[in-house]
This record gives sequence, structure tokens and C-alpha cells, in this order.
Amino acid sequence: MSNRLFQGIVHQMKDSVGRTIGVIDENSTVIACSELGKIGEVVGVTPAAVFSAGQSLAAGGFTYRCFGSPVQPEYAVFVEGADALAEKYAAIIVISLSSVKQYYDEKYDRGNFIKNVMLDNILPGDIYLKARELHFNNEALRCVVLIRLEEACDASVFDLVQSLFPDKNKDFVINVNETDIAIIKEVSAGTESRDLEKLARSIVDTLSSETTVAIVAGIGTVIKGIRDLSRSFKESQVALEVGKVFDTEKTIVSYENLGIARLIYQLPSTLCEMFLREVFKRGSIETLDHETLFTIQKFFENNLNVSETSRKLFVHRNTLVYRLEKIRKLTGLDLREFDDAIVFKVALMVKKYIDTSPIKY
Repeated sequence: MSNRLFQGIVHQMKDSVGRTIGVIDENSTVIACSELGKIGEVVGVTPAAVFSAGQSLAAGGFTYRCFGSPVQPEYAVFVEGADALAEKYAAIIVISLSSVKQYYDEKYDRGNFIKNVMLDNILPGDIYLKARELHFNNEALRCVVLIRLEEACDASVFDLVQSLFPDKNKDFVINVNETDIAIIKEVSAGTESRDLEKLARSIVDTLSSETTVAIVAGIGTVIKGIRDLSRSFKESQVALEVGKVFDTEKTIVSYENLGIARLIYQLPSTLCEMFLREVFKRGSIETLDHETLFTIQKFFENNLNVSETSRKLFVHRNTLVYRLEKIRKLTGLDLREFDDAIVFKVALMVKKYIDTSPIKY
């Protein structure tokens, strides 16, 4: 518990009370007081002694009243005087400080709890018990948006992200490491992928206006129940990793929209290399020059439509047909045939994955 919070309340109350007031900890040390010179002094009363006396105690010209844990109070308020008014003041101050302490502790515990769940640092059996204790809504729908900066971010970036989500009871901003910030966002039923992408876009745009560092965002799927937060977080990580390989021009990558790239990412390199050898057994993909690969890309973008592709490439239709025929002779795959086009498209993605990813066996 921050002593500054106690001191702030005491400072606001000192003029209204008109007496010396303060707080002691379990070691009898004054940790907050309307008379600043008394802070750090050790008095002859402990919260435990006050509790034993019936939660309040008059000693040394002061009235003490304890608060904190109902079993073993950690703090006690003291008010100058031993009269009924001092007892009344002490009771009022205890109510105020107890509320502040509960809010602070709950906020701190909720943040750490949600982080531990997200990072899989808590036993599944303990999740529901702790969630109930902290009054979490386990039926709410949530999603993890992972913001990644190209370089280590300072505290101001984290504070800026936090300011974008003022409702601390529903949304949580977690500092994962020096470059990653996770946002656990509560969403409504019917929220779609494009809604989450719009949210991520607004975050990235806001951060980009404040820093020159490159920023990307990965979006996990919407989950119900706190227990599955770790899954949404891992999905947001996969979205960033897959996007780094297959969608390098994108700054917002959603796990739901990864498509076949997600499957390729999960394959071991040995299996990928075997697939490439089988697909290009009649010729190597390395024999295809840059112009030919660009033609293939445009052909796929135009849904295997020869006329539309030739128009976009500003070439005669027969020229495009000649190039496609050349590809068929080199690889044995006719891209004008749907099945062959699918195999070739997947093979290109597998090749890109092998070239840009570490070896996985």
C-alpha cells in the first residue's frame, strides 16, 4: 500500500478535523500525519494492540482505531484527544482510508492477476477462485491486442496507451516487455474482426503520432471466460510473427484473417522442404526470374483472369499466355488450372516461410 495515498487523505482532512491526525503501520511507525515532522516517529501503540482492545484504544493523548485485514489489521489511525469526538473522527477517517486501501489493493491485484492469467503463470484451478475474489465478470467477452514497437519503449508510451482505455474495471493494459504492450479489451457480443482492426488502427495511429518508432499490432480472437485469455494472447503473438513473414506491408494483423499462412507457420521446416521438392520436381523455383514471379503475383491477384491480368500489366494477352506457358514448362504446373494454381500459391508461401524463418524440426 502506498503511504502517499494515506498522506493525501490525511492532508485533505486536517483542516476539517482541526486536530493532529495520522496513520501508523504494524511496526508502530507513523507513515502519514497532518504534522509532517511526526512522520517516521515510532509510537508505543501497535495496530494489533488496538485490535486486541476492541478495534479502538486511547493512549498517550491520542485515540487509535485500527483497519486493514479483519484478522490481523496492518494499520491504525490516530486522532489527537481521548474524547467522544476524537473517537468519531477516528471512525470516519478509518472508513475513508479503508475504502482507498481496498480500491488500491483491488486495482493492483486485478492487474497482476490478469497478467498472470494471460502469461499462463497461474494454475487453472486457481483462476476461477481468484476471479471470484476480485469480482471479475467471467462471462464477459474479451480480446487481446498486442502492440509491438520496433525499439524499446519508455514509460510515456505505456502511459499513453493506458490513457486510451480509462475504464480500469473492464480494460487492462499490460506491459509485457520492453517492446510489447498487451491490451485486454472487453468487447460486446457481435464484435467482428474489422471492428477490432479499427480499434488497433486507432491505437497504432495515436502512438505513431507520438513516436518515430515503427509499430505493429496483432489481434487475437474474442474469447469468453478469463481462462482463455492466454490463448487470445498467444494468437496475437502468432499474428505478429506470421505477419512478419507473409504480410510485411501490414501494420495490423488479425489471427482470424491469417488463412493458410497460419497452417504453414506451424509446419516443421523439413516437411516444408519435402513439399517444395515434390511440387517443383520438374524444375526449380529459383529458375523463375523476378519478372515472372511478378506476373504470377498479379495473375493470382486478378483471380486467374488472363484478360484482366494482361490489362493490369499493360501487356498483350498473348504475351501473358506465353509467360504462363513458360511457367508450365518449367514447373509442370498450369496456373490457368485452379488446382495447379492452388498448389503453386501454397508453394510460394512455403518458400517464403523457409527463407525468412528459423529452422524448425
